[in-house]
Amino acid sequence: MDFLTGIGCACAGLLVVLTAALLGAAYRLGLLYQLWHKVDPRSPRHGGELVAEVLKAHGIRFVFTLAGGHISPILVASEKVGIRVVDTRHEATAVFAADAVSRLSGRIGVAAVTAGPGVTNTVTAIKNAQMAESPVLLIGGAAASLQKGRGALQDIDQLSLFKTLCKASVSVRAVRDIVPALRKAIATAQSGTPGPVFVELPIDVLYPFHVVEKEIGGNKSSRGWGAKVVQWYLQNYIRNLFAGAWEPRDASPLPVRVPLATEDEVQQCAELVSRATKPLVLVGSQAMLPPTPAEELRAALEALGIPCYLGGAARGLLPPGSPLLLRQNRRDALRDADLVLLAGAVCDFRLSYGRLFGRRAAIVAVNRDRTQLLRNSDVFWKPRLAVQGDAASFVARLARSLRGYACPRAWLEGLREADRKKEQANREKAATPTPQHLNPLDLLHRLDALLPPESLLVADGGDFVGTAAYIVRPRRPLAWLDPGAFGTLGVGGGFALGAKLCRPDAEVWVLYGDGSLGYSLMEFDTFVRHKTPVIALVGNDACWSQIAREQVALLGSNVACGLEYLDYHAVAEALGGKGFVVGRPDRERLDAVLRAAQDACRQGRPVLINALIGKTDFRDGSISV
Repeated sequence: MDFLTGIGCACAGLLVVLTAALLGAAYRLGLLYQLWHKVDPRSPRHGGELVAEVLKAHGIRFVFTLAGGHISPILVASEKVGIRVVDTRHEATAVFAADAVSRLSGRIGVAAVTAGPGVTNTVTAIKNAQMAESPVLLIGGAAASLQKGRGALQDIDQLSLFKTLCKASVSVRAVRDIVPALRKAIATAQSGTPGPVFVELPIDVLYPFHVVEKEIGGNKSSRGWGAKVVQWYLQNYIRNLFAGAWEPRDASPLPVRVPLATEDEVQQCAELVSRATKPLVLVGSQAMLPPTPAEELRAALEALGIPCYLGGAARGLLPPGSPLLLRQNRRDALRDADLVLLAGAVCDFRLSYGRLFGRRAAIVAVNRDRTQLLRNSDVFWKPRLAVQGDAASFVARLARSLRGYACPRAWLEGLREADRKKEQANREKAATPTPQHLNPLDLLHRLDALLPPESLLVADGGDFVGTAAYIVRPRRPLAWLDPGAFGTLGVGGGFALGAKLCRPDAEVWVLYGDGSLGYSLMEFDTFVRHKTPVIALVGNDACWSQIAREQVALLGSNVACGLEYLDYHAVAEALGGKGFVVGRPDRERLDAVLRAAQDACRQGRPVLINALIGKTDFRDGSISV
């Protein structure tokens, strides 16, 4: 009896195991899901429509792309729902344009690229977005999931490429998963410390049922048990792809999480500021992130009345004539300050890793990202107060808690006077002729004098752009776009494209070095086709000057640094734009040429000014490594 009972128990246990295994297999094959969710083989709908639906629900106005068969359904569906599809001449440009839209609009920027080489061409631009803390959604096409690893066209492991570059990298395996995957990815990109996300959409979740079935559905007249099993598996795979695909789903945005400082942290900072005699504020790009409007941050800085240096995207936050705005002698000011508020600014190479502060200075650092917040604090500096939270809202709350506070006037006036002296010295250097061609400082001073209030500046270059940062003044908040901490060359075409689309009434200027121009000169075709007139000012010194300056002095060779004085303006003309060339003989009519460029741009033509410039010592000592 005991023997029979044991046999019965064993059989029951085996039956449970087999049942669990069968249910597990049915679940993995999607059989259980298909019992409750409809599959419509005759539906002409496709996954691209769901992508467009999510983008539309999130207020996306532009999708930047370079066309490819893997992503065609996304582009067609986006256009149908009123999203403007903007195709570029390189995938990196598409991502740079999406990055610019993100920075200027406060919404996530979107780029869609085809599989394989289309995806790999975006890697540098995505890394730049990561380091600039720009929320960008990159949608990548891919081979059908069933065909991965089997030699399909342009099939590579794309997720591994972005594992360290993106906040999230996901691949969608069924049409029904498109909407939730995109919603989650967009919220992830915008929450906490913003950054890029990558969503891979295999070709079989984007095209209609009948197309997918034709491509991978197998031979329906198969003979033999083995062939029939394979045929059943393929048909089940396709049915599972589309099961529940067109059921209604919420496409609206998910909540975005923004870390905020505590009241105690704000009060601690207020006490430190109130005791300081030489306070200073450094505002970094991160302070320009939503949700605090730029105008509110500006008002808070003006209410505090503390002298400010603005870096990166924060340039232009205070108007050019603001008594609080400092642009020169930052090293000296940091050395003398007894309190420094780093509002989104980071102690990396841009602040000499934190070695510039006075020994007794109280440092208050505010940053959403803990790693950036404490960068090099264990080596060269130590914060009196480190706040992991949103910088802009922190400054706004600080201003409210310090109503009635007045910055010591002598300190502010001393900094202003030093600033004025340096500005005057720069003007004197601008008036000194260079051995040949135009003086770049004079050229940039003339440009600055002609910029209208609604202008927007894009910085793409090394030496020429580094000079411009000290001379050309953005006229309003979010009117300066540079690559950020990664120092990427080639952002100009994409940034200008995104900027002009976001702000069609703005006069968009791209400040190029002649080296960096080579990366995106072909985008003049994009500017023409998409009717986005911008003005490119090229500082053409026939050299990679930022590199050559140190390389020649330290190593005695100009190898790989020399270029030629090429006719870049002629290339712009050939692509449908308007070109000008100016050199030393044109110095007296330089203002007239700049105005003619503005007129041509207002008439709808993209413009390139090829300015032949000479050498100066203005940037001696600047870093290139």
